[in-house]
Amino acid sequence: MPVSIDDLIPSAKQILKEAALKEAEQAEQYARLAAAAEAEKRALIERLSQPSGKSEAEKVQLASTVIQRAVRNGMTEVQVYRFPNSLCTDKGRAIIQQEKGWENTLTGIPREIFQLWTDYLKPRGYRISYQVIEYPGGVPGDIAVTISWG
Repeated sequence: MPVSIDDLIPSAKQILKEAALKEAEQAEQYARLAAAAEAEKRALIERLSQPSGKSEAEKVQLASTVIQRAVRNGMTEVQVYRFPNSLCTDKGRAIIQQEKGWENTLTGIPREIFQLWTDYLKPRGYRISYQVIEYPGGVPGDIAVTISWG
């Protein structure tokens, strides 16, 4: 029994329909992944906007460890944290403009780091810098916190 040409070569209309279905499946999968990533990002930002839960002693010990490791590697500064600009009440505007009182725009862990510097590191001669380090699409993005001593 010979095989029909329709069995071997589907019509262009059938192929277009199958391609459209496949494209719709891929778009749906992409939308699910994007929604999951956005939910994960919101959860992370929510967690970072809250206090860390670490004791003062734990924070000081962590700062000491990071600084000593940097010194052993011959560095005079170290980036200690990076966070989304949404953890600033003004999305980082005051940091970019270097306005007086910019530190009052910080929330959560970035604020804790600044307080740790104020209480323990600044009196010992360390400097701190908060700087926008990323401009995705031309708008402010992530902010880096750097401690320096050189």
